[in-house]
Amino acid sequence: MEEKVRVLVYGRVQGIGYRNFVKKHAKMLGLRGYVRNLPENKVEAVFCGEKSDIEKMIEIMKRNHPLAEVKDIKIERLKTEVEFSDFHIIY
Repeated sequence: MEEKVRVLVYGRVQGIGYRNFVKKHAKMLGLRGYVRNLPENKVEAVFCGEKSDIEKMIEIMKRNHPLAEVKDIKIERLKTEVEFSDFHIIY
């Protein structure tokens, strides 16, 4: 079943290629949406896709970047009509 979620990642996740890392893995999993930096060393990602693929992506975000120090992740289910055709980085 298709879902949309917003993920906020807190910790050392800026200035280390984290957005490119997220984009690469999101595309590999067939997810759509975006990733961007937010103030106060946060990264926001919005994922649209199969629930199981989103869950895999969140696990990848928590553990797999060699330089990241993820302190916390907040997940919010979205009920929006906005559609994404691809996954991209917002600068």
